[in-house]
Amino acid sequence: MEQFVTSLNEILWSTPVIYILIIVGLAFSFLTRFLQVRHVKEMVRLMFQGKSSEAGVSSFQALSMALSGRVGTGNIAGVATAIAFGGPGAVFWMWAIAFLGASTSYIESTLGQIYKEKQDGQYRGGPAYYIEKGLGIKWFAVLFAFAAIVAMAILMPGVQANSIAISVENAFGISPAITGLVIVLLLAFIIFGGVKRIANAAQIIVPFMALGYILLSIAIVLMNISELPAVISLIFRSAFALDSAFGGIIGMAISWGVKRGLYSNEAGQGTGPHSAAAAEVSHPAKQGLVQAASIYIDTLLVCSATAFMILITGMYNTQAEDGSFIVNNLGEEVEGPGFTQAAIDSVFPGFGAGFVAVALFFFAFTTIMAYYYIAETNIAYLARGKNMKVAAFFLKLVIIAASFYGAVKTAALAWALGDAGLGLMVWLNIIAIVFLAKPALVALKDYEQQRKQGLDPVFNPKALGIKNADFWEKEYKKESDQDQAS
Repeated sequence: MEQFVTSLNEILWSTPVIYILIIVGLAFSFLTRFLQVRHVKEMVRLMFQGKSSEAGVSSFQALSMALSGRVGTGNIAGVATAIAFGGPGAVFWMWAIAFLGASTSYIESTLGQIYKEKQDGQYRGGPAYYIEKGLGIKWFAVLFAFAAIVAMAILMPGVQANSIAISVENAFGISPAITGLVIVLLLAFIIFGGVKRIANAAQIIVPFMALGYILLSIAIVLMNISELPAVISLIFRSAFALDSAFGGIIGMAISWGVKRGLYSNEAGQGTGPHSAAAAEVSHPAKQGLVQAASIYIDTLLVCSATAFMILITGMYNTQAEDGSFIVNNLGEEVEGPGFTQAAIDSVFPGFGAGFVAVALFFFAFTTIMAYYYIAETNIAYLARGKNMKVAAFFLKLVIIAASFYGAVKTAALAWALGDAGLGLMVWLNIIAIVFLAKPALVALKDYEQQRKQGLDPVFNPKALGIKNADFWEKEYKKESDQDQAS
């Protein structure tokens, strides 16, 4: 099984795919005139605007839901894995893919908003919706929906649950089976409460844990501040094969940095548009910009926190492609949460294992919650109201079972399955957004023009020549009718 999944990943994550993701991010950056730089202030402003409604959640709740999917085990275990196999240079390539990925995230999230629908009193949207409505290719949309359900409900929850179980066992000696049971009980409580309960849980847990984690990393960096210039220099030298020790693995640095960066921030993967579509906003570009900011929060803040803790304390190993060690500071320590635990323990003895276990629990648990919401949205797309309750109930059982299975299985298989699920979605979504970028670019231009006029932008797809944005056409007509009546 593990050999088959590894072979599949070699195809899904081959070198050309890595470069395609970089090229797409670059193209979108130029096409949006580097909105990730121009609109940073606007992103922050929009985060805290807007309110939830009967059908949708607020911009901040949608951001928190997206971050709950992005901020997970990839931020702790994934960063450590990238350093273990790609060296310190992998950190630079994580930053690079995050910078480029912010524009990709804007495109896909805005498309999620443009082509969203109101189903059973809730906003629903995502790649399956915009592929069908924007590209008009129903079979491709159905294929993505199936891929997303398989990835989100079966393949990827195990990675999160496995990292929780390993870190809890390391810290407290608790059996993975017991940890798995706790995970599924809490998960059942939240997902059986619907999207509002998921959004409410995410907006409380995610900001609190992310802030605590970043503050701890700042404390560790400050306590080792004399090493900071050398660490920054090492990251950049290793990224461009200018370091004698790490020069021979530049290919691995790029590959692992991009792969783990994308695994963490999910730009282009097609997950962000699901939560983006749930937001109650007056213009699709608003939530597109908010979701772009989530890439920065995830990678430039939380992932960087992990990287600097590990590198500044020297608590890591790095292997060459032949399996020999370039750096071996931790003996036989397995890459993953152990690196981060060792880094914290080197500064705060006895604190690292427990803190990482708790942080991973919250980060990874909220990610599983987000996976459920994404899978449920794709079930809603396929079912369209028919037998939706039965299908959603069955989905809940599947994701609960997958989470427990992941908690008790080996880490290597869990990560391999997660990579396969991610790779499948990335392939399908990237193809879609490359051919469907125009409506998102038109929406950005329209938003910017209205803002220059001092207006709170509203969206009229017909005037912009955007077809099949049925929800927004009805919404604009309703607003116009109300204005005329008053």
